[in-house]
Amino acid sequence: MSSRFVDVVQDPPIEVFELTKAFNEDNNPNKVNLGVGSYKDDNGKPWVLPVVRTVEHQIANDMTLNHEYFPVLGLQEFSSAAVKLVLGNESPAVVNNLSFGVQSLSGTGALRIGFDFLARNGYKIMYVSNPTWGNHNLLGRTAGFTMRSYRYYNAATKSVDFEALKADLEAAPENSVIILHGCAHNPSGMDLNLEQWAVLSGLIRQKKLFPFFDTAYQGFCSGDLDKDASAIRLFVQEGHELLVAQSFAKNMGLYNERCGNLTVVVNNSDIIPKLRSQFTTIVRANYSNPPAHGARVAAAILNNKALNDEWRENLRTMSNRMNTMRQLLYQKLNILSTPGNWDHILRSVGLFCFTGLNERQCNYLIKEYHIYLLRDGRINISALTNGNMDYVANAIYDAVANFKDDVF
Repeated sequence: MSSRFVDVVQDPPIEVFELTKAFNEDNNPNKVNLGVGSYKDDNGKPWVLPVVRTVEHQIANDMTLNHEYFPVLGLQEFSSAAVKLVLGNESPAVVNNLSFGVQSLSGTGALRIGFDFLARNGYKIMYVSNPTWGNHNLLGRTAGFTMRSYRYYNAATKSVDFEALKADLEAAPENSVIILHGCAHNPSGMDLNLEQWAVLSGLIRQKKLFPFFDTAYQGFCSGDLDKDASAIRLFVQEGHELLVAQSFAKNMGLYNERCGNLTVVVNNSDIIPKLRSQFTTIVRANYSNPPAHGARVAAAILNNKALNDEWRENLRTMSNRMNTMRQLLYQKLNILSTPGNWDHILRSVGLFCFTGLNERQCNYLIKEYHIYLLRDGRINISALTNGNMDYVANAIYDAVANFKDDVF
């Protein structure tokens, strides 16, 4: 029987999810998934943070809780605490009531409602780094933006090309929205230093651009919540109006709870009621109101000192393990005399690292060794374990040796 949808065009698959599907269907006992963007412990398993387990037990035993709808803008004790987490308790935007939060469907939802708000208020052009998280472009286009990119990562030097970045933003039209990775740049793992952020802040102010930070890794990147928010806090200190998309997927392990927040910073508190009214309309039109469980967990952790202290220790555990895996991979590749220079592994931070492997080498690893990674060479550092490290390092050596003409 014919359908009215027979002429619908099939969209291309999303690479990271296709990769995970292929990994799950692979029966090879040595298979390794370096593509997925979630933290794994040294057994290669998802890690539920101990502090999250504690709070979930408390929630399960609290007979006063129910399943009534949340307000459209979410759980106030969560969003207010999330704003203070990213801006700092002593931030001028907090002290002077120049900021507020909107609970969102993780970081993706925060980006989307922020994009919708900006598009509704006349912003038309958006710049993202090259490369960037794959969903930035899709979200921007879907919200109606003309998408452009600014140069960021230089594959030849395996580092940030700051001069090229500045040149591209110098040429950006006034009121362009600039998407900035607050820390742990995805996918490169290469961040700006604070001096470079200061230069960028001045440039964005001079050119009258609008900064929109995406921060999915606060505390998870370095193990220090304040350090990982330093770029955002610098911009606020220097008087920028801005938006910040926050995710609690990585730093609390609340991946499928879709727990996020959009922090809004403005220079005039009188306009906040109008902004809140528009965000209410935007959320209502998209999903009406947000889910409860993740926000309740996060609110408990953010607002209780003992739980917060335990969470910070959990963050250091994850960050330290990723640093150890980085160092170990670097050491193994050098012990094997793998062709090329691998210093960039140690310079990268956070969950991801650009290996420098090209598409042919990545395909070789997938086909011959059942090691699944994105074809741009990005790997999830936490997916490396003491158990699979030798296997992965030897496979990378073989891939590089087999395609010497393609190396670096």
